[in-house]
Amino acid sequence: MAGSSAEHAPDYRSVLSISDEAARVRALNEHLSTRSYVQGFSLSQADVDAFRQLSGPPADAQLFHVARWFRHVAAILGSPRAPAPPCGLQASRGRRTQPPWSPPAGSEPCQLRLYNSLTRRKDVFVPQDGRRVTWYCCGPTVYDASHMGHARSYISFDILRRVLRDYFKFDVFYCMNITDIDDKIIKRARQNYLFEQYREKQPQAVQLLEDVHAALQPFSAKLRETSDPDKRQMLERLERAVRLAAEALEEPARRGLAGEELDGRVQVLLEEAKDLLSDWLDSMHGSEVSDNSIFSKLPKFWEAEFHKDMEALNVLPPDVLTRVSEYVPEIVDFVRKIVDNGYGYVSNGSVYFDTVKFANSEGHCYGKLVPEAVGDQKALQEGEGDLSVSAERLSEKRSPSDFALWKASKPGEPSWPCPWGKGRPGWHIECSAMAGTLLGASMDLHGGGFDLRFPHHDNELAQSEAYFENDCWVRYFLHTGHLTIAGCKMSKSLKNFITIKDALKKHSARQLRLAFLMHSWKDALDYSANSMESALQFEKLLNEFFLNVKDLLRAPVEVAGQFEKWEDKETELNKSFYDKKAAVHEALCDNVDTRTVLEEMRALVGQCNHYMAARKAARRRPNRALLESVARYLTHMLKIFGAIEEESSLGFPVGGPGTSLNLEPTVMPYLQVLSEFREGVRRVAREHRVPEVLQLSDALRDDILPELGVRFEDHEGLPTVVKLVDRDTLLREREEKKRGPSATCVPVTADSLWPRLLCPAAYLRAPLGQEAPETQDIQEGTRDLHSPNPFLLPIWGTRCPHGGPSPNLPRQPQAPPHGHPAQPPGPPSLPASCPDAACLVGSGLWPPPVSSSQPPSRPPQVPGPLGVGPRCAVPGPAPDCSPPAAGQAEEEKRRKKEEAARKRQEQEAARLAKMKVPPSEMFLSESDKYSKFDENGLPTHDTEGKELSKGQAKKLKKLFEAQEKLHQEYLELVQNGSVP
Repeated sequence: MAGSSAEHAPDYRSVLSISDEAARVRALNEHLSTRSYVQGFSLSQADVDAFRQLSGPPADAQLFHVARWFRHVAAILGSPRAPAPPCGLQASRGRRTQPPWSPPAGSEPCQLRLYNSLTRRKDVFVPQDGRRVTWYCCGPTVYDASHMGHARSYISFDILRRVLRDYFKFDVFYCMNITDIDDKIIKRARQNYLFEQYREKQPQAVQLLEDVHAALQPFSAKLRETSDPDKRQMLERLERAVRLAAEALEEPARRGLAGEELDGRVQVLLEEAKDLLSDWLDSMHGSEVSDNSIFSKLPKFWEAEFHKDMEALNVLPPDVLTRVSEYVPEIVDFVRKIVDNGYGYVSNGSVYFDTVKFANSEGHCYGKLVPEAVGDQKALQEGEGDLSVSAERLSEKRSPSDFALWKASKPGEPSWPCPWGKGRPGWHIECSAMAGTLLGASMDLHGGGFDLRFPHHDNELAQSEAYFENDCWVRYFLHTGHLTIAGCKMSKSLKNFITIKDALKKHSARQLRLAFLMHSWKDALDYSANSMESALQFEKLLNEFFLNVKDLLRAPVEVAGQFEKWEDKETELNKSFYDKKAAVHEALCDNVDTRTVLEEMRALVGQCNHYMAARKAARRRPNRALLESVARYLTHMLKIFGAIEEESSLGFPVGGPGTSLNLEPTVMPYLQVLSEFREGVRRVAREHRVPEVLQLSDALRDDILPELGVRFEDHEGLPTVVKLVDRDTLLREREEKKRGPSATCVPVTADSLWPRLLCPAAYLRAPLGQEAPETQDIQEGTRDLHSPNPFLLPIWGTRCPHGGPSPNLPRQPQAPPHGHPAQPPGPPSLPASCPDAACLVGSGLWPPPVSSSQPPSRPPQVPGPLGVGPRCAVPGPAPDCSPPAAGQAEEEKRRKKEEAARKRQEQEAARLAKMKVPPSEMFLSESDKYSKFDENGLPTHDTEGKELSKGQAKKLKKLFEAQEKLHQEYLELVQNGSVP
């Protein structure tokens, strides 16, 4: 009996619920015996489900109903193991059925890994409490101006914090301390106080000279005991400066002279001898300083300066800031519990941490970060502080590796009451107590400079785990790399440092941050003219791209016209865009590798510039929506990195940091009107051949508008591009253009045209620490700049590192077709696969501005859409650009000029290399001449062991003194950041 599927569906469900296959087939056979399943039968979903459960018709002849039903259904659906029919296939005259569906396989998501100093490898970052991240960062010891070493740490941690918070969407709680109780602060505060008192007494010249000579005695003894060569040189420079200033004062003082000249020399000696006198006064009267306010005034001042510097660098303030002076009660409680737990002991009013007992305790380990440094007495004593390494203090310890938790205060030191007598906190305990109070027994992240690993951070770990009786006070330890200055070690104690304020006078906060982003946060960074030049050129590359996209978006378009059909070029660029975003994500997951991120961003900008150039060549506008998406993404990433501090939806805001007014939307409508008016005037002047008006139009573009920070870029057949650019940048570009080749018409060959066009672009991505290529090197092709560093632009005509063909540069102009005027050779086509080529396009460097004063009737001089030829400002017939007869003489003249320049560079490099050599080392390498040297490095004996004659010694002494002056000049250049 035929029936609908709805009538038989309940019976089928009871059959399908049977788990045993044999029983299920028998039940199905019994069910099918009651219905017709051949004539007038349409399949139901229950039929399909039952059929799919069978691998084939039953072999048992008694189950013939199932066998006949199976053959009937198989004729419609095919084998039960065959692929499912396409969606919508109708089984007989029944309802449509859906095919089976399975989810995509997908890919393994990228996990964030951070370099953990506790393991010295990149570990997957897993916070202890969901998305919440607790982070403690060691702050500065505020006794002097903040320098670029501070900037290295705090900008790097600011970038990491922003990436974790704004990119990976962690809920970061960031805590930082201010150390305002420390041996350095105490000593500096006392010295400043005593020196100011001494200055206020206005010592007479004779008294001042007497005091300076008295102070020189212990200073000279200290100099003799100093073994560190860098510190010794610094002390020697100070001693020489003081002795010279004293000699300048001795003669007029002996003659009893008075007046402004004498007073001036007194002030010079006071300034030169300030450090020396301060140390001398402190040794005699430091114990008499008892007012605690003297020790708080200094750190308060420098803390305020530190916060100003961080704000100027666009470093986010911490969520909570702790000062040691405000946490003394908590520190006392922290020390007491460590003693109660058996890991601390009291000795002569001080409390020390027992490193031996801690290391031998089950579940504890001392020296987790730098185990190889355990026992390093020099490092341990530096960690204890200058005022805490006397023989008396050292004798109070059970083991030389033990360190102070609480120091008994001596006369001339601030003090606070505690169970062990008046004293002050040790350096290491301060961070443990403050971080433990706020973040508890275990934190996710702890950060600091590389030089803090031992003993400071190892001691922090030990005393905190002794307090909490655990082994996991810090889960991930992050340490930023060292900073060097032009390759030299930076040290405040050696007076070889650059303050943040001085650095900001030369470069903007964004430029400094970009320089840091170009390096891994955990590696050493060299702050030099070359590294900053790379940051400047990268900023320029991005800014020009943003300006071009803004100009494109300002063009009027209908609402529907915003959405254009995508062709192959758009599809290709969009695919590259998503590939770059994926690469950026992978780089950020890989220990927040900002260097690779910037490389990917640069490559993406290059591809966009290449796309815009191709569209411009075809006289078609680029796709607005696609380029806007790219520009907004780049803006978003730069905001995450803190490189864009103001509210800007696209690109770098115009108006400067800290200004409430964004100039671009305010002035751009007026500039656009001016541009359109100027374009109309140029068109009329060309039609009526009025060169004077065209020259005025060029003067407006080249001379007047740059003074206002406005750039007009004229391109043949396209609207003028209007850009707001930093005024100083435009004026610098104008001066460089004036110093460039003559504007007169010259033969255009690969040798003469391309190097001048490509040389500026080579500076766009010169690698950090390496100077950009010289024009001569590009012309001759002698320097191979092919490098894995993508910030380096390859030399065209050599090879393309991105797989594109090398441009074909003709050596001489091609013969023109019959009946056509002679034309210079056009540039080669730029390979689409090479993003570097595109950086010439859309960056303000390619194509160059077109002079307004070229009459329209002149035969075109530039073949091809991207061709660039000579532009003559003189109206009239086109000049003859064929090679002049004196071409060879000009070439020889150019070659000699370049040879002379090369020799000058070699001489300067040799002189610089000589200046770098300290005088104490200049003779040590001459072992073939001398066998013995004195403590200053001067030779005393020849190779045969004979003592040098007085004449030889005198000659060597003169050479030594001359080298001293040279090396002093070098150190001053380094300090001023003037070393190339």
